[in-house]
Amino acid sequence: MKYKTKLKFFKIEKLKLKGINYGFFSRLGGYSQFNFNSLNCSYNSGDRLIDVKKNINEAKKVLKLDNTNTKFLNQVHGNKVEIIDKKNLNIRIFADGAISKNKKISLAILTADCVPIFLIDEKNNVISAIHSGWKGCYKNVVAVAIKKIKSLNLNSKITAIVGPCLQKNNFEVQQDFKNKFIKKNKNFEIFFNKNIKTGKLFFDMPKMINFQIQEQNINKIFNIREDTYNNTNLFFSHRRNTHLGLGNTGRMINIIGFNV
Repeated sequence: MKYKTKLKFFKIEKLKLKGINYGFFSRLGGYSQFNFNSLNCSYNSGDRLIDVKKNINEAKKVLKLDNTNTKFLNQVHGNKVEIIDKKNLNIRIFADGAISKNKKISLAILTADCVPIFLIDEKNNVISAIHSGWKGCYKNVVAVAIKKIKSLNLNSKITAIVGPCLQKNNFEVQQDFKNKFIKKNKNFEIFFNKNIKTGKLFFDMPKMINFQIQEQNINKIFNIREDTYNNTNLFFSHRRNTHLGLGNTGRMINIIGFNV
């Protein structure tokens, strides 16, 4: 069966990278059916495995990364970041960040509201893919990744790209959630906003990630401000599915690699 629509992915058009390509994919295109319609790239979603495999291959092909070995992580909402090379490419790794200098390896992150982040040290040919939900924010996984990249090269010049995710207006939280963050750092107050009329409290996850990146003295940051919750036709959303009682949802794929 041929997929019905063209694959759609997001990137920063004005950012020109030599020898590196990436894409934050939507759910459009692909072969999955029913509630996984249609570019579901998670093998753990209950989708047909043959369709998931074809979806991943199509996404890689669009980015001209189909000649690379793509490394997926067992994402655990922590702050562990691993350097990926030939030695551990085929080993199961439980982490939320990957770094590689190997031009035959591409890196993939799966999301459905959490934040996909790409870090690129173009000068030294280093790429990184990070997965961060609120727990990743709390544990500052992006800082761990940046420090590890800098440890590889003293002259690192890192560019950060923050992809589509759950935006503030749909990330309602409870007071104890806020208290957890404030207890860690009282300055985290700025990432929470209360609606005066409704009294509802909201968390700005991408804003916090931008702050954490800037804390590491990186100012070249790009954001793709697409809300995974609001855009039903474009994105899978775990939170939206939970609110609607729809059960398990698919996952978008976000890939970065070297064009070789």
